[in-house]
Amino acid sequence: MASSFTIPEHEEVISIPPSTTTTTTPHRTFALPVDSEHKATKMKIFSVAQPHMRAFHLSWLSFCTCVISTFAAAPLVPIIRDNLDLTRADISNAGIASVSGSILSRLVMGVLCDLIGPRYGCSVINLLAAPVVFSVSFIADAGGYVAVRFMIGFSLATFVSCQYWTSVMFNGKIIGVVNGVSAGWGDTGGGLTQLLMPVLFHVISQMLKCTPFTAWRIAFFVPGWFHLIVGILVLIYGQDLPDGNFAQVRKEGGASKDKFSKVYKNAVTNYRTWIFFLIYGYSMGVQLCLNNVISEYFYDRFSLKLHTAGVVAASFGVANFVTRPFGGYLSDLSARKFGMRGRLWTLWITQTLGGVFCIWFGQADSLPVAILSMMLMASGAQAACGATYGIIPFVSRRSLGILSGLTGAGGNVGGGLTQLLFFSGGRFPTAMGLTWMGVATVVLTVPVAFIHFPQWGSMFLPASKDEKYNEEYYYCSEYSEEEREMGLHLGSMKFAENSRAERGKRSVAAVAETTPNHHV
Repeated sequence: MASSFTIPEHEEVISIPPSTTTTTTPHRTFALPVDSEHKATKMKIFSVAQPHMRAFHLSWLSFCTCVISTFAAAPLVPIIRDNLDLTRADISNAGIASVSGSILSRLVMGVLCDLIGPRYGCSVINLLAAPVVFSVSFIADAGGYVAVRFMIGFSLATFVSCQYWTSVMFNGKIIGVVNGVSAGWGDTGGGLTQLLMPVLFHVISQMLKCTPFTAWRIAFFVPGWFHLIVGILVLIYGQDLPDGNFAQVRKEGGASKDKFSKVYKNAVTNYRTWIFFLIYGYSMGVQLCLNNVISEYFYDRFSLKLHTAGVVAASFGVANFVTRPFGGYLSDLSARKFGMRGRLWTLWITQTLGGVFCIWFGQADSLPVAILSMMLMASGAQAACGATYGIIPFVSRRSLGILSGLTGAGGNVGGGLTQLLFFSGGRFPTAMGLTWMGVATVVLTVPVAFIHFPQWGSMFLPASKDEKYNEEYYYCSEYSEEEREMGLHLGSMKFAENSRAERGKRSVAAVAETTPNHHV
């Protein structure tokens, strides 16, 4: 992967004031070039410069830690089920619980990000998750196993703070690849844990000469310590916004304190929110579901050893390291030429292909074909996740946190429902469950066609010809006339100006001459 991503000069189609290309402002000097909101227009992967790149690395690291813990039990299920006398129903319920726990926590995290910032969200939830992960060692029965996996699942809310954090730190022209890399690297934890936990299990068994039923319990202390370390790092070294932490920026008058009721209403009354809630349930949702069943599936279906099944299953999660960023990159690339309409087509194509390959995966009757179809499915579904969060930051500027939270929660709802419908109660063999999950993915991706932005258009319809419906109008309409008179919308106007690139290459001259309409 290249060490940096930036806005290509030859693709520039908008006249941007000089202040948007400098790294120096009257108040701060940044290590990266920034726009008028002080969002970075370039990403340097190997940099940890404050505030942009440090926030980037802390965001994905905190999310990755939580993913590791949430799915740490999955590769050890063959051992755990014998120790706790788990039935297939118990295992399925635990899998559903692990992804259901964060439905509410992701919604809460979205609110917290909008009101107090992402730094506390990432830090506190990691610190709270640590004792829960440690408590795995004391599980005595199926009920305790399900309960603890449910509580650990709450930590997946860090996905929301991760995506929010990068969205407020980086410019919209590169937000697809930035969000794709941060979430993709975080999701890689689902694959890393498939490798890590079996290795820890075997090392502990040999070094401490303990029984398998003791070794798996001790292994969970490692991800528990990860939580403590990462939580402290985020709290000490993180920063909410380019210009400082939320409290500091508000104190200096750089941002106004919004009302929860207004922010929440704006998010839930936007129909696009609920389409993304549904769509994400069958891109991220299928991944969450597979993380719970895939290792056991290969172990039982193809008679693999525990470690070998873990390695095969890990390849699915580790693919996120490349595939999700690639989806974000495709979203940004298509937007440079076709604008928002290109982003929507990218989302539909990648997610539909993921569903098609999932159907093939369920029909595979040999190990090589199963692995090939699984990796192709990963490429489609994971790229679709990256493409989704290449669009989310543009749906609402005022309610970005809650919108991100609802979309993320949609992934958990989809994952939980899919596991309940297709992988629990013995209703279907696992292979048939995979097939039906693929069919559901293809069908439930169709609503992408109904996402329409008046200023940019949709998959099949162009933007409105009425010049009234521009970026300033769209984002300004999130505020009442009274709120606009108070100046609460001014931050959104900067964002509207920077988001004109979503028009694609059309009307270059008109874009440059457009005067922001601050009073709709």
